[in-house]
Order: sequence, then C-alpha cells, then structure tokens
Amino acid sequence: MTWTKRGIVVVLTGAILPVTLGCSFSGSPPKATAGADRTATAQGPMRSIRPVESCAAKVYSRMTQVQRVGQLFIVGIASYDPAANVARPVDTYHFGSLLFTGDYTRSVSATRAATRRMQALATTKATAGARFLIGANQEGGQIQQLAGPGFSAMPSALAQGGLSVSGLRRSAEVWGRELRSAGLNLDLAPVMDVVPAATASENQPIGALGREFGYSPGTVAAHGAAFIEGMRSAGIATTAKHFPGLGRVVGNTDFTSRVVDSTTTAGDPYLASFQEAINIGVPFVMVSLATYTRIDPDHMAAFSSKVMTGLLRDRMRFGGVIMSDDLGQAAAVADMSPGRRAVDFLDAGGDLITSQDLGPAISMEYAVLGRAATDASFRSVVATAVLRVLDAKQALGLLPC
Repeated sequence: MTWTKRGIVVVLTGAILPVTLGCSFSGSPPKATAGADRTATAQGPMRSIRPVESCAAKVYSRMTQVQRVGQLFIVGIASYDPAANVARPVDTYHFGSLLFTGDYTRSVSATRAATRRMQALATTKATAGARFLIGANQEGGQIQQLAGPGFSAMPSALAQGGLSVSGLRRSAEVWGRELRSAGLNLDLAPVMDVVPAATASENQPIGALGREFGYSPGTVAAHGAAFIEGMRSAGIATTAKHFPGLGRVVGNTDFTSRVVDSTTTAGDPYLASFQEAINIGVPFVMVSLATYTRIDPDHMAAFSSKVMTGLLRDRMRFGGVIMSDDLGQAAAVADMSPGRRAVDFLDAGGDLITSQDLGPAISMEYAVLGRAATDASFRSVVATAVLRVLDAKQALGLLPC
C-alpha cells in the first residue's frame, strides 16, 4: 500500500477460530468444544459434558450484523489527531481496529497517550467490547511510520538481511518493545517478497526501495522468520506480505494498473519465504493486487480463490487472517466499484479489507451488508472471516472474556 502523510487508519484484523476452520454458518456461530465430550467420575458412570463456547464465539454472538461486518475493514482516517477523528467512524460504522499511516513523529509516550484514547472507544455499543488491534507499517528504511523520540531508527530490510539471524531477532524484539510501549500490537511487516538481484533496481514496489531482506528465498525466509519471532517475543503480531510475491514485477500496484507476474507458479521456489513464515505461525498474510498468469490469469491475487484458497489455505496450510493490500485508492483497482472490490475479496477467501480512504470503505461496508442480507452462502463467508478476526484479537488479549 502507499504510505502518505495522512494520519491514522482504522483497521480490522484477526485470525482463524481453529474449531470452525472450513465450516460455514449463518446467524450465531457454532459452539466449540474443549477437551473430551464425556468424563467418568468416582460417583458414577460417564456423563455428558456441555460444550464450551470459545471467547471469540461468545463475542460474535453478542454482536449486531453491522458490528460484525465492521470488523472486516482497515480504513484510513485523514487526520493527525487520531482519537478525535477515529471516534465517528468507530461509532457510526463500527470499524474494529486502528492502523497508523503516513509519517508520525510524536514520541513513544505521546503515542501511548493517543492509543489509550483510541482503546477507550472500543465500547459495547461500538464493538461489543472487542478492543482494537492498533498497528503501523514498521519495516525499516524508507518505510517506518513511527519515528519520533523513543523509536529506534530501523535500517532497511535489505540492511537487516546483512545481520546475523540471531542479531536480527534481537533487534526486532527491541523494535517490537518500542511499539508495545507506544500501545501498538500489530506490525504490517515483514516483506517476504524475493527480488532477483539482476532486476532489483527495476522492481518498483520492493527492490527500488530496499524492502527485501535479500535476493534468495533462503535469505528472505531466514531473516523474515527472525523478524517475526523477535516481534512476537515483544508481544507484537506481524504480517507477511505481499503474497504470492511482488519481487518479479515492474510496476507498483499503488500507482499502476495491470501489474502482471508471468513467472511465479503454485510450486515456485520463491514461495519458500512465505511458507517459512506460515510454518512459524505468522498470524496475518497480506495478498497483493498483481495478476499471476501462471496461477490464475483471470483475477488479481486479492480476488482469486486459486491464490487465496487453493494455494495459500489448502496447499500452504495457512490458517490465519488473509488481508488485502489497499482496496481503497490503489490504481490497480480503480476500474472496479468499491462494493465489488470488497465482495469479490471476501468471496474469494479473504478476511480483512484494507482501504486507506473512508469514502470507499463506507461503500464497501454497505455492499457487504447488502449481499449478506440476501445471500446465505455469503453470510457464512462473512461469519467465518469475522471469527478469524476475533480469534486473532483473543490471542492478543483484546476480547472481553
């Protein structure tokens, strides 16, 4: 996505509810069970035990449909006063979490004061008491949104790739602690794209900005995993992006339409970095807005069930939250209506819709609500995605259970 000096983004995040993975349902979610169904006691024979409902399922059952759908969006708020300008979108549209965008140069302590005011907006009326995931794009180098007093100057990912794996893990933990001290709990990093050395300067979204850890799948996998593990040690959730990779394209989907990768296949060695992130439990994966002609020539990755369901979910066994790249203002989706972008992304297997602008996000929310009201199958798709979001929040202690 593009990082402009725009203030704060409202974001919605999550992860999968293990008991309901692959299940479809409408209305109230199914109840999960913990442990055995039956147990023996000293006083008598086996007796039935009532299933235990998960915390995510409990919160889901208390939500209105508007609150549920609001949990599926990352929405930009164009303001430098985050809490004041987030209040109306949260109260009116029930967006579920917040994401800093642009350059934010206030100190760690000032940022912490702002995030505390944000969390106070997560009321029963607004979000059924589910607190916000609050995040930023803290990659390093040119992409470090929080850089005020108390935040370290992070080197670029390319420079991070020159560190030892253990050294990067330690550094990432320090950077994560700074985010945690400022009241954040989500980093939209690391970039797991592999860029061939020979074409790095021509690769506008990644190589030209030094956003790659290196030029081989092994280097990117090892250093990306170290970044994820260091952040996790500090209590920060991470996002592997931009699946299935922007390392072999030329154009940047933020500014260019019809960006095409004609090389990557479903069994490509360049997917090894993403597989490593999945293997160590990265909770979020961001899907790109390029078209991969050797996987699905008819759809951009963010609208492709072959990419998100067939490859990412089924073949690579990712069970967390699938997040889109920006669907609000990116040039790649300019010829699609906002409503179609949101519905097609969810229908193809996505969970978390990114929109840097509030206007498109409102249109997207109305479209999702309208489709869910008349289509039981799509309503089940929405329910599954919302539960992934809530389960991710539960893992970070953000649910009121």
